[in-house]
Amino acid sequence: MKKVRITVKRMARYQDLIDAYENPIEHACEMRLGQVFVANGWQKPAGFCDSAWETLSPFVMALSHGASDFYDGWMKNKKSAMLSCNDGFRPVSFLLEALDEDAT
Repeated sequence: MKKVRITVKRMARYQDLIDAYENPIEHACEMRLGQVFVANGWQKPAGFCDSAWETLSPFVMALSHGASDFYDGWMKNKKSAMLSCNDGFRPVSFLLEALDEDAT
């Protein structure tokens, strides 16, 4: 299995939706722009958001096992994927890239 690098590429915040629909919560998202995680094969990296992992994990598993070219040429780098978490109030976009090194 390959390691997969996960990089936080963009963070959005829809304050109008938060004000209209969300109950007040603290620490809704702990991600930081530019933050990098490395998944050891299919294992969730320490400190990675559980909710985001639910969305990304099928792609991480596929990349770690050598899959590529998702959706018939969607990505310029065939061993990568650009995905967002499922938080409708403050979505985070992640770049997933299969690394050449094997997971240990």
